[in-house]
Amino acid sequence: MSQAEAPNPHRRRAEAGLGAAMAVLLGLGLWQGVAAMATPQAARRLAPTLNSEALLAGRTAAAVNQVMAQDLPVDGLLRAAGGVLRWKIFGSGGPTVAPGCGDWLFLTEELRPWGAEGQAAMARRAELLARVARLLAARDIALQVVLVPDKARAAAPMRCGAPYSAESEARGPGFVRLLAGQVPLLDLTPVLGPEGPSLFYRTDTHWNQDGARRAAEAIVATLPAGLARDTAFRTSRAAEETALVGDLLRLMSLDQVPDALRPRPDRQHVETTEPAEAEESSILDEAPVPEVVLIGSSFSRNANFDGALQQALSAPVGNLSRAGGGFAGAARDFFGSPAWRETPPRVLVWEVPERVLNQPLNADDAALAAWLDGQAR
Repeated sequence: MSQAEAPNPHRRRAEAGLGAAMAVLLGLGLWQGVAAMATPQAARRLAPTLNSEALLAGRTAAAVNQVMAQDLPVDGLLRAAGGVLRWKIFGSGGPTVAPGCGDWLFLTEELRPWGAEGQAAMARRAELLARVARLLAARDIALQVVLVPDKARAAAPMRCGAPYSAESEARGPGFVRLLAGQVPLLDLTPVLGPEGPSLFYRTDTHWNQDGARRAAEAIVATLPAGLARDTAFRTSRAAEETALVGDLLRLMSLDQVPDALRPRPDRQHVETTEPAEAEESSILDEAPVPEVVLIGSSFSRNANFDGALQQALSAPVGNLSRAGGGFAGAARDFFGSPAWRETPPRVLVWEVPERVLNQPLNADDAALAAWLDGQAR
């Protein structure tokens, strides 16, 4: 054997090491894939595709690919590691969260401009609200629109350099002008703004329990007289203060990491509202239909807002709001429901977050417009 053909021990060790590393990586990948496919989420996603038709059409493979792309067990760990690095090294909240000062966080959706498309979208939504108001008035149903200011507006002193665009600054006042004389509108900016930093969560996009209660009291003061206000409600506070890991921490992938590695979570005594006296009833009794129905966004689902509204009103409120519903999601659901067709309310409270007004129009807006067109025929 020539010298050129003699075995190289260093090369052999390198090849053996590479082979071992590849085996570890393949084993890790196999473990991740099996673990992902065994989760309840994967089972729900795959169940509709476990048939020959779906297999031949490629839907089964697509579902498997989706599971492998989104449900790998290590994915959350990698996201958390990236979130910690981004926050601790660069002081960044990522593309969807803008840090202020004192561990205050803001949603970049509130801060950014949307341009001409945004102005057109806001005008279209004002038009839809005006059409709904006219339709409800014709049926002797009162409408009260409630505009919730941006957290970045209400807690402006805590932005500390987080940029709030000129378009965002003008958005709320501009919407108020668009609806003037057409729709009963309560702008909560004067209600929440003076004490904004104490009425919103630091690490969440929503008002806190004090803010929700302040908003509820202001809304009830605008509702028409003559409602049956004969049900007392009682609000209790949990004895133990607990942490609220806000949605902004989740967007930063910091919801599952130790507090030392993230902005400190909010803390609160969770409040719960219920009727002061349980009414005696049989299984055949039907609960009275609420005269007031609430539709809106996640603001109406957070911080015991609907409980505070019922207590301030001394009457039950049907909460048909939808988390993630934006401007028209809950309205689309409500106007297409048996509740609207069979037992319409006397008063409809429509809560609208300021930040959604000039976002691009979506399927919910189109569906609401189509429903209104159908009512006009």
